[in-house]
Amino acid sequence: MSLELQVMAEMKEAMKAKDEATLRGLRAIKAEIIKAKTEPGAGGDVSAEKEVSLLQKMVKQRRDSLDIYQQQNRADLAQKEEEEIRVIEKFLPKQLSPEELKAALQQIISETGAASPADMGKVMGVATKQLAGKADGKSISAAVKELLSK
Repeated sequence: MSLELQVMAEMKEAMKAKDEATLRGLRAIKAEIIKAKTEPGAGGDVSAEKEVSLLQKMVKQRRDSLDIYQQQNRADLAQKEEEEIRVIEKFLPKQLSPEELKAALQQIISETGAASPADMGKVMGVATKQLAGKADGKSISAAVKELLSK
């Protein structure tokens, strides 16, 4: 079942349950999918990889907004962002734990032969492709820096 069909089915359920928070998150996902479908060159179709990257981008945007709202003591807006993040994350693949991420990165480092922080670009190129959807770029980058500086 495609992401769009899943979202539509869950939207119906959220409407029946009068769950405004879930509905808001689902509508945001649907809007992003429609926007991606109408982009030039998309051909009215969105690949599974593109769907995952869209969802990750949405979560990142909401986390950034959440940080700002928390700094400005806007609990009402922060709560809305947290609710939307929870809804969007339901559609993302399971994220790697910090331990799993480090283990995967250790393997990538040994495969690429990286030995120092100067080799970070080499590792990041491979890691972002292999771990796409399973970890965000920020956590991958931080873990690679830590592992290469040892």
